[in-house]
Amino acid sequence: MFENPRTPRRGLLSTIGLSTAAALLSGCFAAAGPSSGGGDSRLRVAMMQPPRAGLSPLTDDAFKLSRWSTAETLTRLDADGDARPALATSWRQSGKDWTFTLREGVTFHDGTAFTARSVVKSLTVAATASPKPRILDGVTLTARATGPRTVTVTTAAADPLVPQRLSSPQLSILAAKAYRGRTVSPVGAGTGPFELVEVGGTTTATLDRYDRYWGGRAKAAGIDVRFVPDGTARAAALRSGEADIVEAVPVSQARLLDPELIHEVPMPRTNTLYLNAGSGPFEDARVRAAARAAVDAEQIVSSVYEDRADLAEGLLGPALPWAAELREKPVRAAAGDPGGAEITIGTFTDRAELPEVAQILQQQLQAAGFRVKLEVREYATIEADALAGKFDAFVLSRATVLDSGDPAAYLYSDFAGEGSFNLAQLSDPGVDKALTTASQTPAGDARREAVMAAEAAVLATDAAVPMLHERVIQGDAAGVRGAAHDPRERELVTIRTHVK
Repeated sequence: MFENPRTPRRGLLSTIGLSTAAALLSGCFAAAGPSSGGGDSRLRVAMMQPPRAGLSPLTDDAFKLSRWSTAETLTRLDADGDARPALATSWRQSGKDWTFTLREGVTFHDGTAFTARSVVKSLTVAATASPKPRILDGVTLTARATGPRTVTVTTAAADPLVPQRLSSPQLSILAAKAYRGRTVSPVGAGTGPFELVEVGGTTTATLDRYDRYWGGRAKAAGIDVRFVPDGTARAAALRSGEADIVEAVPVSQARLLDPELIHEVPMPRTNTLYLNAGSGPFEDARVRAAARAAVDAEQIVSSVYEDRADLAEGLLGPALPWAAELREKPVRAAAGDPGGAEITIGTFTDRAELPEVAQILQQQLQAAGFRVKLEVREYATIEADALAGKFDAFVLSRATVLDSGDPAAYLYSDFAGEGSFNLAQLSDPGVDKALTTASQTPAGDARREAVMAAEAAVLATDAAVPMLHERVIQGDAAGVRGAAHDPRERELVTIRTHVK
């Protein structure tokens, strides 16, 4: 009888791994002391990825600063992806100019005042950095003080997303001291409810409550961070009580933990099968339709993701709460006969689930009449070939809102004829028109409707077969209150987070 290798054996090995990891991790939060007994306790946080660039806000390390509530931006995003006040209280547009009114009563952690000059300094450093922060790719931006409490941001072309862009943690506003060396240092230079006071290389970070925070007094006295890349060790930290909050619990470990401690958060990330519409068998829309009809995403969700993912109805998933109610039904071509067409599916090993997803797709497509080969490499060695259209199909886990909180940029880059990440090699005038309309529509309901019309246009081509939307699994200890469960992974510890 066939034995399923995903069942009891994995559980036994994972349990052993948890015990070993707990032993290795034991004492790593010892300096924090017990984190029970009141609102003035410190929070012990186990994070997945160590800093890659010394916590510079100009890099992806900025999202750690945001998750610790130590660095802030002019705006923030609400659940729908619309910009809301943060360090700026209001803004207005005039052509290429956006003028922001700054919040009063804000101080940096070093005691200096938050001013228009400090905003201009931070934004200018970001806009002239090499490389630029990802949120400014393709964007020319300048900032100037236009009053004691106003800053005007100007772009080379009118940009309806400037307020959303300025919510990116990579555009955090820091005190002048942060820019005195060759690198940008956020230590003691933010404006949030917690002050970053010490960084232990790639192993630890320590934050203390900042009592002069403009938004009130944080409930926790501070945050003690450990970077724990090993997923089994992070799960063990939660299970043993070594950590209060654990980010990115692996799927394989989640079922070994108390369900009351696990929080699954839909991510704006879609696992998609891209079909090469520019050459080969999938140049024929009927063959693409046959491949789409052959894909059983439910099997992938139940086996590879152990039911800890959401079946895809479109390219945009439940992390964007407005998408489902505005979704348009695409009009697709009828499926044709694959006729034994030989195809090669590419994917990469960097995301552990994708090779297994590709294997299941191979079986499903072969059952539908295709002959299927797989090519699996590390992402760094396969990306160029994928972008050059050297595969008939490609399996990718793709973020759908990128840094601005807006999916129009993702849709354009992936499916426009001139898109910079057009794995499907799609060149369709109707799709291009819909994508351009979505990109140029002002933020709000009208833009969301245009985005969903563009999604329907893309899906009608069958150049992309969305399979599932991933979830991030976060662990919160039993006494933790007020931890953020953020689909965009911008928030984690907030002013309200504490241990009861």
